[in-house]
Amino acid sequence: MEKTVALAPESAFRTPDAPRAADYTRCVRCGLCLQACPTYRLLGEELDSPRGRIYQVALADAGRLPLDDGFRLHMDRCLDCRACATACPSGVDYGAIIERARAEMHAQKPPPRWQRWLLHGLVPHPARRRAAARLIGWAQKLGLDRIAGRRAALCPRLDQPPFAAFGQTFAAEGVRRARVVFLPGCVQNEMLPGLNHATLRVLRRQGCEVVVPPEFGCCGALPAHAGDRGFARELARANLTALEPVEADAVVVNAAGCGAMLKEYAALFEDQDAATAARAAAFSARVRDVTEFLDQLGLRAELLGRLPAVAAYQDACHLAHAQRIRNAPRALLRAIPGLELREMERADQCCGSAGLYNLQQPEIAAALAADRVAAFRATGAGVLATANPGCSLQLAAALGPEVRVQHVVEMLDASHRACKL
Repeated sequence: MEKTVALAPESAFRTPDAPRAADYTRCVRCGLCLQACPTYRLLGEELDSPRGRIYQVALADAGRLPLDDGFRLHMDRCLDCRACATACPSGVDYGAIIERARAEMHAQKPPPRWQRWLLHGLVPHPARRRAAARLIGWAQKLGLDRIAGRRAALCPRLDQPPFAAFGQTFAAEGVRRARVVFLPGCVQNEMLPGLNHATLRVLRRQGCEVVVPPEFGCCGALPAHAGDRGFARELARANLTALEPVEADAVVVNAAGCGAMLKEYAALFEDQDAATAARAAAFSARVRDVTEFLDQLGLRAELLGRLPAVAAYQDACHLAHAQRIRNAPRALLRAIPGLELREMERADQCCGSAGLYNLQQPEIAAALAADRVAAFRATGAGVLATANPGCSLQLAAALGPEVRVQHVVEMLDASHRACKL
């Protein structure tokens, strides 16, 4: 009689981008991540905690859990804010785990058509974005945006021309202290053009020669966070080819999510293309968030005018947790004469923006924004400072027009304009 051999269950993962055991087995389930996790704090569900999601990933890899609707629900509810990585004593790279899990989900079942259209058909194409912005602007003038409800409230008034200073080099004001490449991002060119203009002015005023490259589509952050790592690699390769030859002291970005992606380019290629991974690592070493760069450069204090205001600062998740930059934006704000900076409770807790999250999970996103609004109002401040365009849009919509929400560089720009020199 032949013996039967019990075969080990087959992993539910199929692609080279699958979560790696070397990453998820570092989790010792200590639970220190739980109170750092916005979805766990809000929902109180173990499966919606970092520890719970890692456990589900391990079960799927062991063939004990399918990538069914339940698995997808809990992975999709994750903000990918990385707060758990900050809290973790074991050094678990949770961002890699969740994004690779989503890559498997994406490969095995395509995302909704609207998401594919947004990430492939709109965001990477400047001309299409400008056309869409014109349509939205007309709808706002006619009052049609009110019909769309809560999600339309996330869009600011599109009554300014898009940022269009591409393919130009701008001289430093005064003595040149540095030469930088400024990457103005994608969506904020149409939705927050004033932020990009303010960033350009501040860099020049502080003695930087600024190279704004020809238009390019997207850094790849939105596709990577949504699990479309193949498309993120395409975008990364194009950006490497375009930006590697430009001589500069730094590549400066004003969006925390974009900066984190640019600094993690090598991770997109590490299992697939060693040569491109090496190129990406060299490029990433030049990337600086604008607050990080200005703090390292050192502000010329004599160029800062008085700005009487009381402000609170909300950390951007991908600045505080992914890039580990907390002090630089606060130091810049404290350098502004007349500005009082007050700390918010749990200032590094996610506001619910998180890329496309406030479109995919609007109820959870709104609850998280409401938590941040309450924390801000408790400070008694009149201005909310941020360091990420998505956070600015989310918080401005939640706070309403009576509260000013500004990026740190917009406040520096206002201080420059108040200076009599």
